[in-house]
Amino acid sequence: MPLRLLGKKKGKSKETSKLVESEEAAAARAGGDAAAAPPPPAQPGARLLFHTQLAHGSPTGRVGGFASVRELYEQIGQAFRIPAAEIIFCTLNTHKIDMDNLLGGQIGLEDFIFAHIKGPKKEVDVLKSEDSLGLTITDNGTGYAFIKSIKEDSLVDQIKAICVGDHLESINGKNLVGYRHYEVANLLKGLEKGQTFKLTLIEPMKAFEMIEPRLKSGTLSEAKISKGRETLRLRSKGPAVVEEVPSEIEEKAIKKVDDLLETYMGIRDIELAATMVEAGRDKNNPDEFAVALDEALGDFAFPDEFVFDVWGAIGDAKQGRF
Repeated sequence: MPLRLLGKKKGKSKETSKLVESEEAAAARAGGDAAAAPPPPAQPGARLLFHTQLAHGSPTGRVGGFASVRELYEQIGQAFRIPAAEIIFCTLNTHKIDMDNLLGGQIGLEDFIFAHIKGPKKEVDVLKSEDSLGLTITDNGTGYAFIKSIKEDSLVDQIKAICVGDHLESINGKNLVGYRHYEVANLLKGLEKGQTFKLTLIEPMKAFEMIEPRLKSGTLSEAKISKGRETLRLRSKGPAVVEEVPSEIEEKAIKKVDDLLETYMGIRDIELAATMVEAGRDKNNPDEFAVALDEALGDFAFPDEFVFDVWGAIGDAKQGRF
């Protein structure tokens, strides 16, 4: 059936106009003298545009000018006319629920952002017959904790209704929205062995062709902290900055610290691990490192043994002992 667009200028939709407004405004300001006198460079967050789609299927939009994950989610929500609170997490360069490509605090300058939004809600009764459930929890930085991995042959692995990517909305009716991943992990650890508890979960929305057997996380050794030679680093405080990707030594340290986070706290968080490695980059001893961690991440109240092990991992990476 012909679309009848020949000879007819198609007007822009409001969504498209909003997404490309910054580019058009820049062109208008530059005018005919753009080649002779290019405008001064803008701040990284303002000049960079990223392509984005809803993971279950949508047109392509563009977002830019954000300085935090929360601002990014708000812009994605505006682009697709959905509440930002509908977004559970984002992946980079894949529409799949791929925890190895989860968006954290760094985005490669060529990365494509896929937003996974809320799908069906489900309630699952779990008998805590073992001390460990076999779950690893992370969060999206805007108040939603979700399942990052399920240990093979664990208690939860036997419950097929619980999947990687599911948002943990409540435990026994206690609303978890606004809780950090380590707080949710501690709540799950604190549940009494031998008792049954109720989990309320929300699945990410899936397109029909994406529905497949339940996913487990890939190995961390395959995870990519960022793509491209430069990344946009999103910070909880201060503006976003463009910086080089971590060196090979730093990547090894970050992966080791992420392993320690799972061992001690039942969470995985590449961005948190990167922040800890950064805090220890120029420190000379574990005491200086402990002070730096307390200043940057005091809310976590890390145990001394954990801090010492993290310092050891950073030192091993610096000495090439991995």
